[in-house]
Amino acid sequence: MANESGETYCAGQIFEDAEEFRALLPDGRALVGIDAGTKTFGLALSDLSRTIASPLETIQRSKFSKDLLRFEKLIEENALCGLVLGLPRNLDGSEGPRVQSTRTLARNFGRTLELPILLWDERLTTSQAERMLIEADTSRKRRGEVIDKLAATLILQGALDRLKC
Repeated sequence: MANESGETYCAGQIFEDAEEFRALLPDGRALVGIDAGTKTFGLALSDLSRTIASPLETIQRSKFSKDLLRFEKLIEENALCGLVLGLPRNLDGSEGPRVQSTRTLARNFGRTLELPILLWDERLTTSQAERMLIEADTSRKRRGEVIDKLAATLILQGALDRLKC
């Protein structure tokens, strides 16, 4: 595949460098942010100018093939050009088992979805989302319903801010 400047890249390529990722993105298309938990995927969507992230939905994880169908539909419905997947590093920056499972998820997505994937450091996004919801006096039940998509929004917004630099 080639980007707008004619550079070729491998579909489904995984990046940790925002500059390399940005070089592959066509103008006027959105990104999806993903907070991949063990039981759910929190999703956020950018606007077409890739300036603002908004919460989209939380989906229950199931078999990978079923999850993949949902992502394929999401990509088609929103004409997405890339994925920003939260990378849950430890507070000291080291990589534990959750990072390895996220990298495996990224590789599996990359094999099928044919979009570039940016792994974005998500340290503290869930706790930040929790604090925001508590400050907004959100009930415990409601926090449980929206925390994953809010965390995905924080992940995506952080990446969008970096991509604009």
